[in-house]
Amino acid sequence: MSQEHKGYVPLSRPEWDTLTRQLSSLLSTQHAPVIIPGEAILGIEAVAAGISAPGRTILNVVTGPYGTLFGEWLERGGATVVEVEVSFDEVVTANAVQTAIEKYSPCALSFVHAEVVTGGSNPARDILKIARGFNLITVMDSVSAVGGEDLLVDEWAADFVAIGAQKALAGPNGVSAVSISPRGWEFLETNSHAPRNSILSLLDLKPNAKGTAPLRVPPNIPALEARALITALERVEEEGLEQLIRRHERAAASAHAGIKSLGLEPWQKDSRFYSTLTTTVRISGHDSLRIEQPIGIVAPGDGELFGQLLRINHFGVNASRQGVEEAIRTIAQLLNQQPDHAIRAVAQAWGQDT
Repeated sequence: MSQEHKGYVPLSRPEWDTLTRQLSSLLSTQHAPVIIPGEAILGIEAVAAGISAPGRTILNVVTGPYGTLFGEWLERGGATVVEVEVSFDEVVTANAVQTAIEKYSPCALSFVHAEVVTGGSNPARDILKIARGFNLITVMDSVSAVGGEDLLVDEWAADFVAIGAQKALAGPNGVSAVSISPRGWEFLETNSHAPRNSILSLLDLKPNAKGTAPLRVPPNIPALEARALITALERVEEEGLEQLIRRHERAAASAHAGIKSLGLEPWQKDSRFYSTLTTTVRISGHDSLRIEQPIGIVAPGDGELFGQLLRINHFGVNASRQGVEEAIRTIAQLLNQQPDHAIRAVAQAWGQDT
C-alpha cells in the first residue's frame, strides 16, 4: 500500500474540551456533563443504578414504555418505587405529580421529558418547579427532547438529565451524555449501593473538584462517534439552537395539519402537549395504516403500541417541510387518497421560510 494507514486515533484533549464545552452550552449549564461511552440508554440505566438503594423512595412518572423500564431498574437497585401512570395517549399533569409527592414523600422524582414513542411531551418546567418546592432530586430523560424543545438545566434546577444525539440533533447514537448537578453528585456519593468499577458507574466518570476535564481523555470514549457528535453540535451552533427548536415546532404543526386534512386523529389527546419530534396518528378504523415496517419516516408503533398508532418521525434533518410532505404523501397513499389537499395544509401550517 502506497498510502500509510494510521489506524485508530484516540480522541485528543482539545477535542474533549470542545465536546464538553458544546454539551454544556447546549444544556445551558455551567457544570461539565458526563460523557457516556455508548447509546443514551446506557446513561439512563447508569442513573437508575446510581440513585436507587434500599430505604429510598422514588416517584417515577410513567407516560410511555421508557418510564416503565426506568421504574424496573430502580426496583432492581432496591428502591421503593411509587408511580404516577397515565394512559399513553396522555401526558402527566403537574397537579398529579404534586398529589403523589404529598402522598408518598419520595426523595427523588424521575420522568421522561418528551415521549418520542407516544408523541407527547410532559410539562417538564412545571414538574421541576414542583419538585424544587419539595427539595427532591430530579431525573429527566431528555434524549428525545434535546434540540427539539427548551432544556434549561441550571435555570430549571434539574439534577440528572440524560441526552442523546440521534434525534433532534441529527448526530450519532454511539456516544451520549448525562448532566449532573452538585446535588446530584452528592446524592450518588451518599449511596453505598451505587456501582463502582462498572460500566454503570457514574462516580467513576466524575470530573475533578473544579469541574474541569481529566488530565487525559478516558480511553473508553468512542473516538469516531465523539468526533461525529462534535460535528453535529457545530451544525447546531451554526443554525442556532432557538432556530433548531423552531424548525421542529413547525414540523410538528405541519404534520398535524396534514393528518387532520386526511381525516385522521392525533394519538395524543391534548394539543398543548404534542411532542415536536414525532406526530402520532390514531389508526383505529384504518386497517391500511397497520404497517409492519417503516416507510421513510412513517413508522408503526413500538411494543404495546403496535397496531394502535402510526408515527411520523420528523426530527433532525427530517424536521423540514419536505420531510413532512413526503410523510403525508406516504400516509395518503396508504389510505388510497389523493394527497394534494393535505400537502396544501402542510404548506400553510409551515408558513413562509425565513
